[in-house]
Amino acid sequence: MTSSDALSIIKRGTEEILLEDDLKKRLESGKPLRVKAGFDPTAPDLHLGHTVLINKLRQFQDLGHEVMFLIGDFTGMIGDPTGKSATRPPLTRDDVIENARTYEQQIFKILDPEKTLVMFNSSWMNEMNAADLIGLAAKHTVARMLERDDFNKRYASGQGISIHEFLYPLIQGYDSVAMKADVELGGTDQKFNLLVGRQLQESYGQKPQVVLTMPILEGLDGVQKMSKSLNNYIGISEAPDEMFGKIMSISDDLMWRYFELLSFRPMAEIEQFKQDIEAGSNPRDTKFLLAEEIITRFHNKASAQKAQENFIARFQKGAMPDEMPLVELKAKDGAMPIANLLKEASLTASTSDAMRMIQQGAVKIDGERVDDKSLRIESGTEHVYQVGKRKFARVSVI
Repeated sequence: MTSSDALSIIKRGTEEILLEDDLKKRLESGKPLRVKAGFDPTAPDLHLGHTVLINKLRQFQDLGHEVMFLIGDFTGMIGDPTGKSATRPPLTRDDVIENARTYEQQIFKILDPEKTLVMFNSSWMNEMNAADLIGLAAKHTVARMLERDDFNKRYASGQGISIHEFLYPLIQGYDSVAMKADVELGGTDQKFNLLVGRQLQESYGQKPQVVLTMPILEGLDGVQKMSKSLNNYIGISEAPDEMFGKIMSISDDLMWRYFELLSFRPMAEIEQFKQDIEAGSNPRDTKFLLAEEIITRFHNKASAQKAQENFIARFQKGAMPDEMPLVELKAKDGAMPIANLLKEASLTASTSDAMRMIQQGAVKIDGERVDDKSLRIESGTEHVYQVGKRKFARVSVI
């Protein structure tokens, strides 16, 4: 494979490469690159949004490069301030250790364990004394820190910024120094921190790493980023039937985004899928292929095929689940707007998402399609509400 072919694979789905010419030169050298991505163990379970970076690591791995999966057990106890409007509470040491243990178990469903170096930044940060940390802090300025959008907004609005939050990007950057990284991957929201890594490497006499940012994956609603707190996620440890149903619930447009960022199929094959659909093929069948590939990766092919059979039997034939949660909602003024009801029953991520689903004809009450976005549900009623093909809830309005 030529370096040009390798670059094409690496660029798939990426948001930005800084500096691309530098990456080209390093690939042309033929020397295996040290490729780093760091994850703070802030939650015990990974979802598909987390795997966008891990998939890119696997591509580097398949191209013969050295992958370093960094678990930020030290930085996890600081708390990443990225995107936060207030100081983030740090994790306890016990939280970090437990979450890190589950990370190691989950990443090898994608990465080759024989070719992956798992590292913990506590291994060098615990060796750093107070004088060393002050020396590190001296290599960056407050003015540069305040260039970060979230810090800048908080400072301008008079919200507090704790001194320890300034240490987070410095320590993440120092990780690249300690690991002698040639390339660091991160989400678009991590760009500032990744660039600090370049600057610190230069300060310590190293060649600055190439920064490669990946987009943030949208969740099931197709609007907000995939997140457990928004209940729009697909966990990689979820049961095959649950994963299959969630994947089938995404919109046809969002399916292509998932193919690009989550599938290992060649882009030429994905483009052919698009052409087939334009020529009249059923998008559902293409989505079946996406679901099968993802579930096979995290479970096995037999489980993926069985999940598809179960999906067809239950949902494609219009059958409702045998069991569904009963949700009691309290109405104001004797009635509740349909959009609020769908949000409060966790059938949609927001009222605007509910409006969009109604407009798309994806909302039913007791099997009957709802077209009126201004519909109000009276108190004292109980119905089965459905959003899409797989989200159901029995809701009692009181």
